[in-house]
Amino acid sequence: MKLVHRIGYYLGGFTIGLILLAFFLGGKRTSCDYSPNARVLKNIRIKERVFSQEAIKQMQVMRLDTSDISTILAEGNVDFSSSITKLDSCNIYNIQGETKAQEIVIKVKNCDSIATIQNVSK
Repeated sequence: MKLVHRIGYYLGGFTIGLILLAFFLGGKRTSCDYSPNARVLKNIRIKERVFSQEAIKQMQVMRLDTSDISTILAEGNVDFSSSITKLDSCNIYNIQGETKAQEIVIKVKNCDSIATIQNVSK
């Protein structure tokens, strides 16, 4: 068999394999959240969010809304050194991010089914 025929068979099989792979994996919502930072942020994002009265007042003073908080929860960084992660029931995370050209730190109490935004500061 000539080299050209071998390459043709290889490319034909490779193309069929790619089409099947795209068909089987195309509809799934898979993600690669393996770092601790990404796992914590994803865990907080998928839960119901509740804002404390203190957080609401601070957001009004800084002229922030819930979309700004959502942006920080999507693109922010978890500061594990200042977070409290050794609790049994609800861990408390400090998340740093930037929105509207200002650095924001959010304090989130992450429980089993609910994430409470406790504090928003610069």
